[in-house]
Amino acid sequence: MADSELLEGEVAVVTGGASGNGREIALTFAEEGADVVVADVNESPREGGVETHRRIREETDASAIHVDCDVSDVDDVYAAVEAAEEFGGVTVMVNNAGITESRSFLETTEDEYDTMMDVNAKGTFFGSQAAAKSMLDGGREGSIVNISSTSGLRGRADGVSYCTSKGGIRLMTYALADALAPDIRVNAVHPGFTDTAMTRGGFVDPDSRAEFFEKEMPLGRPGQPNDTANAVLYLASDLASFVTGHSLVVDGGVTATK
Repeated sequence: MADSELLEGEVAVVTGGASGNGREIALTFAEEGADVVVADVNESPREGGVETHRRIREETDASAIHVDCDVSDVDDVYAAVEAAEEFGGVTVMVNNAGITESRSFLETTEDEYDTMMDVNAKGTFFGSQAAAKSMLDGGREGSIVNISSTSGLRGRADGVSYCTSKGGIRLMTYALADALAPDIRVNAVHPGFTDTAMTRGGFVDPDSRAEFFEKEMPLGRPGQPNDTANAVLYLASDLASFVTGHSLVVDGGVTATK
């Protein structure tokens, strides 16, 4: 392990931490010294292989546990934060769990809209609330990082409810930064298209992936989970000790140039 671990002594809760970006965030945090609560509705990663919390225990010096957590259930979110008491109490909360869609606005049902908002917006709201209460009650300064999306910055015709939920996370982040200062910093990361097991399910035609990325993305490639994880690591660490109420866009330059 490195002598200067960026998160030494920190305790993190990562929702949606079993797979994709959340898995990489949890592993990166552990490599940098944080104990981790992996909070997810699934224990097994979509990518296959060893569960995230077991990988952390096997590959790093950090401690980790998995907690079953449906972030649309407020009791589950509070239980995930409570589980961090085993390691001394949460100091870093990453609200990463989310769902996406590609659906016609005119065909979106009330149930579909409610599900989107319950997971993405409500889950982030009460995840932040649970973590903030724990930090403040325990006299611990901390950091909250909310995972939004580039769809929280600009509209997408086939994802109106998704954009609504992710745009809500962006403004929620700014409001929380004001509400929780100076004890807790709150920031958002906005990933663009990221190559995960979830996004490989049909967002880009497999036969034209290389051509698509070369044409649509200034850096010529999709994002990788470690790109998002490194951005979250920066915001969670003391490297960003004077950064709050900020949106960090991790999209290979797409929103700035297209």
